[in-house]
Amino acid sequence: MYLLGYDIGSSSVKAALVDAETGACVASDFYPKTEAPIKALKDGWAEQTPDNWWLYLKMATKSILEKSRVNPADIKAIGISYQMHGLVAVDKEGRVLRDAIIWCDSRGVPYGEKALREIGEEKCLSHLLNQPGNFTATKLAWVKEHEPALFDKIDKIMLPGDYIAWRLTGELYTNPEGLSEYMLWDFKENAPAGFLMEYFGYDRSILPEVKTTFCEQGRLTPEAAKELGLEPGTPVTYRAGDQPNNALSLNVFNPGEVASTAGTSGVVYGINGTVDYDPRSRVNNFAHVNHSADLTRIGVMTCISGTGILNSWMKRNVAPEGISYAEMNELAAQAPIGSAGVSILPFGNGAERVLENRQIGCSFHGINFNIHNRHHLLRAAQEGIVFSFYYGMEIMESIGMKIETIHAGHANMFLSPIFRDTLASVSGAIIQLVDTDGAVGAAKGAGMGAGIYKDNNEAFGTLKVIEEIHPAADRTPYLEAYARWKRYLNMALGQ
Repeated sequence: MYLLGYDIGSSSVKAALVDAETGACVASDFYPKTEAPIKALKDGWAEQTPDNWWLYLKMATKSILEKSRVNPADIKAIGISYQMHGLVAVDKEGRVLRDAIIWCDSRGVPYGEKALREIGEEKCLSHLLNQPGNFTATKLAWVKEHEPALFDKIDKIMLPGDYIAWRLTGELYTNPEGLSEYMLWDFKENAPAGFLMEYFGYDRSILPEVKTTFCEQGRLTPEAAKELGLEPGTPVTYRAGDQPNNALSLNVFNPGEVASTAGTSGVVYGINGTVDYDPRSRVNNFAHVNHSADLTRIGVMTCISGTGILNSWMKRNVAPEGISYAEMNELAAQAPIGSAGVSILPFGNGAERVLENRQIGCSFHGINFNIHNRHHLLRAAQEGIVFSFYYGMEIMESIGMKIETIHAGHANMFLSPIFRDTLASVSGAIIQLVDTDGAVGAAKGAGMGAGIYKDNNEAFGTLKVIEEIHPAADRTPYLEAYARWKRYLNMALGQ
């Protein structure tokens, strides 16, 4: 008996096949093999073609079926993880009306700011736990103003995961976690946020029907099954945004538990058992995968858009041509802790929530032409990313989060000793690295939704910590480097 998980990222689409009894991943693959294109027609814009996600999904599915030689009839459930906050719009015939406006697109910012002023901070924060900000609801507001003829054709809007589930099953649903990504979940009413829909002039009918995170959400159509080489009728039983799903993948379900990722964007995501928020809305609050009216589980998230994308930029433009990330880490390690005074602010991938939706760009500080070289720049980039994480973590702690242990997958920037040693030492937290990923987590989430596992502890009981990173005995050099970095950030913010 097997479970199939998909992770619809902005860089690639990954598929994983998991043995439901042992919890082992028997096959996985991703496409494309180079980063998927992101269209940036103007500064601050970011779009992708939804049909490409489907194409990548088909290629990944074909690969894992060939590798595993599993009988598709033995796959009992499908789960979906996906890039958050994207906007897919379709007409009454189900035609996609435009490229998806994805998570790192900034054009929704002024619409969120205007809504906050006109609706009022108390109303927005107490009901949404966030300012309206740069989320799916405000991206749609841009479409309404700038593409009114297209807006009038919209029958339904979807998140990327809703779109993939719809392509699989022909049925359209979302859940409270997903609607909180739209910024359209009212935590006081435990229902879609009618007041914000009314403010923007959206008809309630454009939203998908709401179901719970763990349940049957449609079955694979004969047409989709034929395209994918799967069995018709296979149920889709779980879906969640990539960061709540990453927390699920690491068995992070309860208050005080914290997960982190460091891919194209970087995230620290912790669970709060009370409904609380940052008055300046610099960290995001979403319904976690197990949140309900009876069980408060709020995912508190600091997200840094300029994470792995900065590291890859450094690899293309600063590191010697053709070297690997591991070799680049070795070059960076030749510079001392603190990069001999060089600081990099990694905010070159659009507006940052942690900076109150400001776009300040990426900037380099403290370079001395007689002292510094590429080693210092490569290390300063990784340190700058870590420091931006910790800047958000300080805000999370100010609203009651206690961060003592960080759970992370053994992947992406957590493969870098500099990155993880710096994060442990500046935060004082222990980092536990686990060999899992979002697609594997989505597969196990599907097992929960199908009733194959009775709870999360049974689903994730086979997780093994493969490495534990402790803070340095002397944290002083890291804290001094962070203090210097923070001074440069405050200067950039005019503080």
